[in-house]
Amino acid sequence: MPPKIARGATPEGAATDDQASRWVRDMFGRVAHRYDLANHVLSFNLDRHWRSRTVAAVRAILCRPEARVLDLCCGTGDLLMALESARGAACFGSDFCHPMLTAAGAKLHKNSLRSKLFEADALRLPVRDASLDLVTVAFGFRNLVDYDAGLLEILRTLRPGGMLAILEFSQPGNPAFAALYGFYSRRILPAIGGAISGARDAYTYLPESVRKFPDAPELAERMRAAGFRDVRFIRLTFGIVALHLGRA
Repeated sequence: MPPKIARGATPEGAATDDQASRWVRDMFGRVAHRYDLANHVLSFNLDRHWRSRTVAAVRAILCRPEARVLDLCCGTGDLLMALESARGAACFGSDFCHPMLTAAGAKLHKNSLRSKLFEADALRLPVRDASLDLVTVAFGFRNLVDYDAGLLEILRTLRPGGMLAILEFSQPGNPAFAALYGFYSRRILPAIGGAISGARDAYTYLPESVRKFPDAPELAERMRAAGFRDVRFIRLTFGIVALHLGRA
């Protein structure tokens, strides 16, 4: 039985893939100036811990001197900076939202980091086949308009044995905690996120996008179906986040 999930991101009012992609790009452009503050406040600073766990999980590949590393949907660059700091060498970061890349570039410069940025759609990367050793995606994968196409595009860029790490929101397994988290994400998160960013619709979209996104076992199955091997996932913070790992 196929997974009972959407093909990709479906913002309210978007009837086509192009409309959905444009809405997501514009939305992130509107919140880029307060994105980091909103993330830290709304996650109670747990976003730092989640990124740290991601870096630790990919360290074996990350620290190979010859490894080519791409942080996809890099946003304002927090995971990219953590990857470069752990690696001690430059990585690549890509996003399709220019204001996000502008913010990431400013942070890289401020912290004297050397990672390189490029603007691109995650479904059409300007990257050669089998040219990367590690691709990471933190809280951006669920915004793709086609999840399966995204997995196939990432797989295309990875060398045999290369790794994909997807850090993404998920659904808590405990019913009581799921109910509490649902109340927070539907009622409290949009109000706080909207007040910080000035774009309440962006933080109304967030819980809806999480609700429609595959749960951890479903995303793992999609990774396997796309051709990834040794797929596994780690639930973090009572299951509100899952770190998925797979090899090309």
